[in-house]
Amino acid sequence: MHELFVIAVRAVHLLPKMTARIAFHTQTFRIQPVMNKVRSAIIPLALVVLGLAPFARAQGMSGAGPAGAAQPERAVIAEIRDGISLDEAVARAERQYHARVVRTDVQDEDGRKVYVLKLLSEDGRVITVRVDAQSGRSR
Repeated sequence: MHELFVIAVRAVHLLPKMTARIAFHTQTFRIQPVMNKVRSAIIPLALVVLGLAPFARAQGMSGAGPAGAAQPERAVIAEIRDGISLDEAVARAERQYHARVVRTDVQDEDGRKVYVLKLLSEDGRVITVRVDAQSGRSR
């Protein structure tokens, strides 16, 4: 941060000298022909890039498959592979028990990750739910 400040101070200090020197030099360089060449190169290049953009996007996407074919969503695939997140376990428990989660804990039981959720129901009861992180099953 200090280095940037020093560079800025030096630039401000040298700026008046540089502008005075530039202002008194005669212009020997015409910019119009150069800009015409740049424009004539940039426009076709931009059109080519825009024309190829859909193909680049399609490369990273999975195939669409035949119409009407069941495509599993990415979240379902991730859930099968990685299990469920703590946020998803909380949302499921709150929907299932119609209660608010007031405390969460992650424990290791026999080499499996288990989410321990404490819920508070509307009538004041405390419900403890254990959710297997791999399968998503609650106990």
